[in-house]
Order: sequence, then C-alpha cells, then structure tokens
Amino acid sequence: MTDGLRAFRGGGPADSLLLAETYLSVQGESTRAGVPCWFVRTARCNLRCSWCDSAFTFTGGVRRAFSEVVEEALESGAPMVEVTGGEPLLQRAVLPLMSRLCDAGRTVLLETGGSLDIEEVDPRVVRILDVKCPGSGEEARNHWPNLQKLTAQDEVKFVLADRRDYEWAREVLRSRLKGLPPVVLLSPVHGILEARDLVSWMLEDRLPARLNLQIHKVVWGDRRGV
Repeated sequence: MTDGLRAFRGGGPADSLLLAETYLSVQGESTRAGVPCWFVRTARCNLRCSWCDSAFTFTGGVRRAFSEVVEEALESGAPMVEVTGGEPLLQRAVLPLMSRLCDAGRTVLLETGGSLDIEEVDPRVVRILDVKCPGSGEEARNHWPNLQKLTAQDEVKFVLADRRDYEWAREVLRSRLKGLPPVVLLSPVHGILEARDLVSWMLEDRLPARLNLQIHKVVWGDRRGV
C-alpha cells in the first residue's frame, strides 16, 4: 500500500465521498443480476488485482457532499443501490451512506475486495465479499475473519482466471466456508476463462456454488458507466 493510501484508509471527511462515477443500470452480477440498480462507485483502491476492470478508480475522482449522493440515489427511482469501487470501505462516509439508504427502504449492496474488516457495515446491507484467488496477485490480502461475519443474505465471490484458481477456490469452499451460510459465486475472468469450462468443473465436482457471469458485459461490452 502506498503512503497516500495509508493516509486515505478509513479517511476523508464524514460529510462527503470521493467518487469515480454514479449511474443507473441493471445489476450485472450476484444473485440479483438483472434488477435495476443505482451504482455509487467510489474512487481509490488498496489492491491491484491482475484482472481488474476498474483501474480508472485508482486515481482521480470527484468529492461530493454526502447529502447530494443520498438524494441522487433516491431520486433515481431504482429499488436497489450498489456501493462499489475501487474499495468503498476505504472511506468512512460509506458506512452512514449505506445506513441512510437502508432507512429509505432501498435494498443496498456492498461490493468489497475482502481485505478490510466488514464489522461496522450495517447488518441490513447485503455484503458481496470478494475472496482473492492466486491469479489476482492479491491472495495474501484476504482478511479471513470476514467469512465468519457473513449471514445468509450475504454472498462470497471468487473471480477465477484459470484451473489453478478454481482448485484453490474449491479448497477454500470445502474448508473455510463449510457450514457457513452465504451464497458462493464463481465468476470467470471475462475474456480469459471460458464459462463453459468453469461449468464443467463445477458439475464434475458437484460444487455447492453458483456460476456468476457479468451480464452487463454481455449487453454493453467492456465499457464503464453501465
């Protein structure tokens, strides 16, 4: 982690957020794929995954008032809001943002890279927790205690680049996730691992997991803001 990110961790004023973009689309992944959703994408990330499709969040961003971000999300009319990044949990204002949106009756999803503690996240928020496989280059950054904090409404996502990643994820599922309640998603890296190969491995192993495709890339291609 750079000195700048060390300073940024948990930082920023409580009344504003540094954002990369906000937009209306449909949820592209998770068990809620296809549902209309307002996205709040934060700027900055403490990880550098080899297959990252959001590297534009590493720098830049626009600081916006907390109240403005809440109002915009509610005015979108979307029944669901996803807070993603970057890494949202780098900014302290993300926590009250999600709580405020829950208070307003929205279904709120948090997409987090899994390296930071999720303890303070409002329990009403659906936490989609990435577990970083070896192919990401960030395997050592997994904060394993997070797994014990997940509930039946939460989801664990493995992004897989190859067979080695699959076998690693299979072992984690059978050891660290055995008996735990969250849904398990297996997501092939778009354009690198064929979905049909992943499906065949899952069926062969009778793996208690769910195929997770990025349907926004099927619809619009590899673009941002969709």
